[in-house]
Amino acid sequence: MLEKQKYNRYLILLFIFFFTIGTTMAQSEKQKVKDMPVNSSLGTLKQINAGLLNVGYTEAGPINGSPVILLHGWPYDIHSYNEVVPLLVSKGYRVITPYLRGSGTTRFLSDDTFRNGQQAALASDIIALMDALKIDKAIIGGFDWGARTAVVMAALWPERLAGLVSVSGYIVVNLEANQKPLPPSAEYGWWYQYYFATDRGKSGYTENRYEFNKLIWKLASPKWEFDTTTYDQTAQSFNNPDHTSIVIHNYRWRLSLAEGESKYDALEKKLATRPVISVPTITIGSDFDGANADGKAYVNKFSGPYSHLILNGIGHNVPQEAPKAFADAIITVDGYTK
Repeated sequence: MLEKQKYNRYLILLFIFFFTIGTTMAQSEKQKVKDMPVNSSLGTLKQINAGLLNVGYTEAGPINGSPVILLHGWPYDIHSYNEVVPLLVSKGYRVITPYLRGSGTTRFLSDDTFRNGQQAALASDIIALMDALKIDKAIIGGFDWGARTAVVMAALWPERLAGLVSVSGYIVVNLEANQKPLPPSAEYGWWYQYYFATDRGKSGYTENRYEFNKLIWKLASPKWEFDTTTYDQTAQSFNNPDHTSIVIHNYRWRLSLAEGESKYDALEKKLATRPVISVPTITIGSDFDGANADGKAYVNKFSGPYSHLILNGIGHNVPQEAPKAFADAIITVDGYTK
């Protein structure tokens, strides 16, 4: 009997030990997420469960202000909006800037969730975030992946958008169209997509994310003289544990080299029809867009109040390179229905 009591006490102590270790590790991870520094101009960094994710986002401005959600691209993060957010807050907007899946402090709620980078998944994330924050309607602005996400939202859920600002215009992925070759000079510009299609590319990106993404910044914005401090502020976001998986899947999916998830099939089928966008919209073209900077290639994809802005001498990271122009576009599109 005595031996049995000792054994039971041993089991209890063992349980307490492992429970304490697990709790400490969980708290450590939670602390690690919350301790990621963000620029004070973006407001307060918060976390909220939304859909498949625990989303990291910053919020600034009055809680009763008209909501604006700003979406970043790859390889960028919320700090592309360092100067945009204060400009909008000064006009009374409530500005929310989330880390997309695979970036910053955003985490998947389950280890078992497929690390999917397809466009319908990213757009669904932002709808889930709006639901979690009880935002019925918002102006959505973005560039790169963020612009695609915003346009997809406008195409699938127009009732949730009060307005749209999209750098590079209508950039919805069409898998069938992506199978058609481009002229050699255009193919050259997408070299990293083919690199990512290989195991070597995945390993190379995993091992060299910092240097790789800094090169992309330079190539996409050759006239932008950013400093190391500016880059490092964003580069911390690439340490997200799901970053590489999301990036690699995104580009492989675009080339039909990786499957998406069946639950998004109906959404992707609708997007494949290239639906017209009816919400008030401003598109922005920059030097990065080359011949398409004038917006003529997609002007017929917008049926509501619409205008196009051309920014000469500006590269791909429009919000960080031309923050006033981007903020003014948000304010202008808001006025289209007022």
